[in-house]
Amino acid sequence: MSFELFGRKINKIGVIGSGQIGPDIALHFTKSLCQYKVPIIVKDVVEKAIAAGKDKLEKKINKGVQQGAFKPDEAKAMLENVEFTLDKNRLKDCDLIVEAATERVEIKRAIFAELESLCPNNAIFASNSSHLEPEVIFANMKNKSNCLCAHYFFPAERNRMIEIIPSEMTSQTAVDFLMNLYESMGKFPIKVRSRYGYAIDPIFEGLFLAAALCVQEGIATSKQVDSIACKVLGLGVGPFTAMNLTGGNPITQEGLNLLNTKVMRWFKSPTILDDRILSGKPWDVPQKGEEITYSNEIFKTVSENFLGAYFGLVTEVLNSGIVYPGDLEMGCEAALVMKPPLKLMNETGIKRSLQLVENYADRHDEFVVPGILRKQAERNEQWEIPYVRREDRENVSILTIKRPAVLNALNKDVISQLHKHILNIKDESSIKAVVITGYGTKAFVSGAEIGMLASIKTSEEAERTCEHFQNALILIENLGKPVICALNGLAFGGGSELSLACSARVARNGIRTLFAQPEPKLGIIPGAGGTQRLPRIIGFERAWTMLRTGNPISSVQAKEWGLVDHLVEGDIVSASVKFALDIVKKKVMLKPIPRGPVSVGMLPNVDIGGLSGKIDSILQRAILEGARLPLEDGLKLEAKLFGECVDTKDYHIGLTNFLETNLKQPAKFVHE
Repeated sequence: MSFELFGRKINKIGVIGSGQIGPDIALHFTKSLCQYKVPIIVKDVVEKAIAAGKDKLEKKINKGVQQGAFKPDEAKAMLENVEFTLDKNRLKDCDLIVEAATERVEIKRAIFAELESLCPNNAIFASNSSHLEPEVIFANMKNKSNCLCAHYFFPAERNRMIEIIPSEMTSQTAVDFLMNLYESMGKFPIKVRSRYGYAIDPIFEGLFLAAALCVQEGIATSKQVDSIACKVLGLGVGPFTAMNLTGGNPITQEGLNLLNTKVMRWFKSPTILDDRILSGKPWDVPQKGEEITYSNEIFKTVSENFLGAYFGLVTEVLNSGIVYPGDLEMGCEAALVMKPPLKLMNETGIKRSLQLVENYADRHDEFVVPGILRKQAERNEQWEIPYVRREDRENVSILTIKRPAVLNALNKDVISQLHKHILNIKDESSIKAVVITGYGTKAFVSGAEIGMLASIKTSEEAERTCEHFQNALILIENLGKPVICALNGLAFGGGSELSLACSARVARNGIRTLFAQPEPKLGIIPGAGGTQRLPRIIGFERAWTMLRTGNPISSVQAKEWGLVDHLVEGDIVSASVKFALDIVKKKVMLKPIPRGPVSVGMLPNVDIGGLSGKIDSILQRAILEGARLPLEDGLKLEAKLFGECVDTKDYHIGLTNFLETNLKQPAKFVHE
């Protein structure tokens, strides 16, 4: 068998190197592709490395079985799908090879020279380098069009971030394919222009340098620095703990010294790192459960050092222009497991952020204050964090909601950006249609951001929030051009409501859980049109049950009910673009949603189980009273009734339960 994506087949994948990261890369591939029976070949030149890599893979898969991540038969298939070998000829028919050997140019060049003579002409060669530019690694390749870097992050099988770094010689086809391949396998690929260290590692290694300097300068101990870093930056583990876990001291030492000449003179290996490598000892770090104490003065000094360095390093990368701002934001959060920097600067205040960077630069020679941050502070404007990406294809604008860490959940910023894009598209005569989709394969939009809902304190604030969402959806609904919702995954709550405002919906076939309005389980009602548009599209009898129970339906059921217009296999966006153009050309005619009052008819009895009777009574009013009104007035009624939910006890019980249990246990509503 094979895996096919955008007309290209992957029959076999090779991984070069069975050391620190190669087996983890192989694990990610087999986890994603063993169902397609795409074999993964792990090649090394040392028998001991082969044995250790195989053992590492088996232990991780067996641990996954113990933790319930894999079923025994799945684990067996994953293991059998990976072959560890010393035989280079097993790579002959690989369509994709990821090299994960030692970070040495001469070794990498020798590997790829051999691979070029072994593999098919159209094979994609990717180096899992953490620093080296693709132009350097692939300098001697005859065909550079399929060569690029693919930088994984620790641990490679679980960390969802991956940097894709093409050279100027890499074909766009190869880049697009690899980006889409990794996205289809659950990764968060970001495209980065070639520069030593790429986008994320200068931040990671720069923060380690900032941590090391705090210790070297006698400000705090390594334990204190690690503890404070976790509190201030939201890190899962501190910089010194990360070095111990990854064995990263040597590569960080080399990286810092080369960043010194290629990025900023401030970068250089500190004395305590050089000494630590010579001694071979691990860093002294907090142990599990250990309480680390420090004075307020130490906390203030270390935290200001970290924030100054972090904001300076991030804006240096932005200033270089090598990466899209939204991708850098996502990269820091996902790859480094820390607070996203642009959001953190906005919360800190842009002028205060600049002051922290300037203070850090004053204390540390050759640390550069980026011009892009100075200009932002002069304007005194917050960073705009782009969550909605626009791409135009064949007179169709594709809008992609990209917040994969929260399954593309909607907040006020996302809605405002959608509103802005739609307004621009409305006035562009060259754009004939729109496709709205979500990033990744799990979710179109998982709903409204719960933290945003939980922060609402009054019924008036709730009503205004609903109106903010509704205004954008009304604009989509009345655009005058076809708007197709490409349902790449589940659409819950606000995601379902966004799709309902579109002219039509296209979904992947075989999605078991596609649509749901789960608001009653949270102690609220839909607030962005769910009570008004859903009954008008699928009929009141079906909507009555679906809305009041909050239970989901599959893509097949959605198609049967008329909620989905078209089910597709493969590339959902391309299929939606074609569908949109067929509508423009009048090859397909759509049935408009009724805009006036509608007849309800006979409604079934519904068992709401342990859901809130109080919220259910408000929900019934929204559905029934809204049906007697024109759609626009029904939406206003829904917003008003959503506001009434805030004044109930069950609203707070439901949202608190979600925040604490993620609905793993039902809320204990009191029906008040």
